Amino acid sequence: MKMKLIAFVGLALTVFAACSNTPNETKTDAAATTTATTEKAPAAIAQSLPSFKVMGMDGNSMNLADLKGKKVFVNLWATWCPPCKKEIPSIETLYSKVDKQKTVFVMLSLDDNFDVAKQYVTNNKIQVPVYYPTEKLPAIFNTDGIPVTFIFNEKGELIKVNNGMENYDTKTYLRMLN
Repeated sequence: MKMKLIAFVGLALTVFAACSNTPNETKTDAAATTTATTEKAPAAIAQSLPSFKVMGMDGNSMNLADLKGKKVFVNLWATWCPPCKKEIPSIETLYSKVDKQKTVFVMLSLDDNFDVAKQYVTNNKIQVPVYYPTEKLPAIFNTDGIPVTFIFNEKGELIKVNNGMENYDTKTYLRMLN
């Protein structure tokens, strides 16, 4: 009975901790207050900014590949994911501190209906640009769960992946993106 209870509690904590099945967690910054798995994309997946079209809340579309020349912060999230919503304030704070001439943020909503995400953004006065995929996600963005963040350098090279919730309001991320 005791073993079943321990197993149930462990399972419940795993399910409620994130909208993902990523088992390994490591701190990415000494100042971080949350944890996330940091790993490189598998070698079989291109580790560069993909050619991928997204649509903004204003209805205009863009291709991520056109962002080369700037650092690019891509966060996959959804309104139905509690950890996703919990990390947005730290992303907002980081966004407010970076040089917008050098860095682009792409909050990529994976909600089934983009109108739901737009309403959430409006209701919560979110300032970080929110987008929606207009085509199938490229292989690099296929993941077991969300939230997940991909950071690319000016050359379009993948330099960081965070699986799971993270605190982005840190000096480390600010240095990385400025």
